[in-house]
Amino acid sequence: MKMSVARTGPCAAVLLSGLFTLTLPLAAAAQAPTNPSLNAQLLVGARQGDLAQVERVLAAGASPSSRNRLGKTALVLAAEKGNLAIVEAMLKSGADVNQASLEGVTPLMAASYAGAGPVVKRLLAAGAKTDLRDRMNKPAMVYAAGQGSVSAIDALLASGIDVDAAYEHRLTALMWAAGQGQADAVRLLLERGATRDLRDDRGLTASEIARQANHDEVAQAIARP
Repeated sequence: MKMSVARTGPCAAVLLSGLFTLTLPLAAAAQAPTNPSLNAQLLVGARQGDLAQVERVLAAGASPSSRNRLGKTALVLAAEKGNLAIVEAMLKSGADVNQASLEGVTPLMAASYAGAGPVVKRLLAAGAKTDLRDRMNKPAMVYAAGQGSVSAIDALLASGIDVDAAYEHRLTALMWAAGQGQADAVRLLLERGATRDLRDDRGLTASEIARQANHDEVAQAIARP
């Protein structure tokens, strides 16, 4: 799955999917030295959505900070899958809610990309930071808006994020949603007060970005007062 905002110049073809590869190497890295086999089982259980296995190996002593070769913890893996039950289990075990993968992807970013609103809400309640950015310099809101996840956007806005916050290249959440043709997300952002006529570093508004990406209906919806 690839996501980009249609741009020329410095933001051309911004691809987001690379940071959210779901492949989990069975051999885990950066594990606690005490019981690597339990740690590997924890990561496999999180990847496969096996709550019983996750709870069993945590009780047996698996480290909640175990990471695979991509630096992903079980919490990141569960967030990618939108698995609230395993997210709960990991948080109760003491997992660091802000521990990022080697690419800088936090559990909140992973859940926002997955469109997992309930997981986003739970992570925020557990203290997830909304201002962290990955190696592509993108925070959770950019992923939520670009993927059109209304529930994730709603939760992030409720946490206090400015609806008009400008991210890299002065792109706002509205611009990201517009560039991806995410009509429902655009509608929500406008309802929450997003400014229609802000411009990115090329001087383009959200409506113009949508039109460039051939999302004419979205462009018209933004342009209408």
